[in-house]
Amino acid sequence: MADAEIMQIAAAVVTTLNDGTFSEAFTAAGAYRPTYELPDMGAVHVTVVPRSLAETPLSRSTDRHDYTIDVAVQKRLDAATEVDAQVGALMLLVGEVRDYMRRRPLAGMASAHWIGTENAPIFEPDHLAEWRQFTSVLSLSYRVLR
Repeated sequence: MADAEIMQIAAAVVTTLNDGTFSEAFTAAGAYRPTYELPDMGAVHVTVVPRSLAETPLSRSTDRHDYTIDVAVQKRLDAATEVDAQVGALMLLVGEVRDYMRRRPLAGMASAHWIGTENAPIFEPDHLAEWRQFTSVLSLSYRVLR
């Protein structure tokens, strides 16, 4: 059941993100194995990937299930525009996504409660240097008791 539940939570994150309004337009998508071709990265890509589950017994009949869902924000930078300005705009978007998801109930998953967010990497410097691509990953954690 936990395997199906993490997929439901990831799908709810996609739906919740797509209900929001942000400074950069995007359509979030779920993926098990996100792979994109560099030429296709000219638009903002927001990809939701289930990452982990930790189960802890609370009593004889109740367990705590902590799920982590990764949200990757990626875009190849325009060669004609200054890098710092583009990175700044994308960092603003990552902050908007982080703030939007904080404490927000997930669409169709009332049993999943947000318990925290980690942003690692804030952005991936190697991607900027090698491919001129911005990549930042938000890890959203949700708790379900059952």
